Amino acid sequence: MSDISDVRFLTVAEVADLMRVSKMTVYRLVHSGELPAVRFGRSYRVPESAVTAALQRPIADVG
Repeated sequence: MSDISDVRFLTVAEVADLMRVSKMTVYRLVHSGELPAVRFGRSYRVPESAVTAALQRPIADVG
C-alpha cells in the first residue's frame, strides 16, 4: 500500500478539466460512489489514481 504522502489529490475543478465534464458531473460521481473522494471542510479532493482508473473504464460503465 502506498503512503498517504504519495497520494496526489485533485480539486473538483481539476477533475472536471481532466475528464472533460462539468463540476456538477464530478459531484454526481462522488455522491454516487463511482468516484472516491475525501472531504476537506466544505470541499472535496479526489485521489489522482481514482481519476486515472475512472478514465480507463469502458464508456458503457460510466453512464
